[in-house]
Amino acid sequence: MSLPYFLTEDPAAGVLTGAEAKHAHVKRIQPGEHIMLIDGQGTTAVTRVTSVGPGRVDGVVEKQQFVPQPTPRVTVVQAVPKGERAELAVDLAVQAGADRIVPWISHRTIARWPANKQAKQVEKWRAQALASAKQARRAWVPEVRDPVTTNQLSALLGALPAGSALVLHEDATDSIRDVEFGEDVWLIVGPEGGIGDDELEVLGARPVRLGPEVLRTASAAFAGLCAIGALTSRW
Repeated sequence: MSLPYFLTEDPAAGVLTGAEAKHAHVKRIQPGEHIMLIDGQGTTAVTRVTSVGPGRVDGVVEKQQFVPQPTPRVTVVQAVPKGERAELAVDLAVQAGADRIVPWISHRTIARWPANKQAKQVEKWRAQALASAKQARRAWVPEVRDPVTTNQLSALLGALPAGSALVLHEDATDSIRDVEFGEDVWLIVGPEGGIGDDELEVLGARPVRLGPEVLRTASAAFAGLCAIGALTSRW
């Protein structure tokens, strides 16, 4: 059985404080049990717990390790879904191994995220990414960036090496199996209403399809990441 994961700035210290210590207390972690401490940047430490309180957990580190990031590195650009589907999209993308997530306010995105609410929504995505990374027993916690518009995304993609940006599109003639992956991949997932030709042209990304079925926006990144995992050395 895998160990429960907890985030801390310094896994080598064998100490949890704050929200993560409270989480361990709620989970009824007991002295003598083993937990995994991570810093979200690849460092892990198998730790034997010596004391547990609501504000602090102490332990003895028995094994420390650094887990390299998988290659290629995959950034998921996720058009913001409505309501609970947003957190589901983040959860599934993190489970499948996303290294970075960029919320995208596309032309057809219904959930517009007003400026005065963007910070709160991004924090929800970050909290979900952390929870999902711990649940998936990941040493790396994906970065969740601030949201971008289509023009802002186009500028980001324009700075990438040619062929790095892929957009999942039902009318694409190229399969994801036809892609020669570099070290950095940006996987773009459109909204429920799809990506129009005008927006596709602005992005300049390569359209690819996963298969004959049309996936929901919340699950498309998961499927795309699984395909990339199987087609590259990530898996």
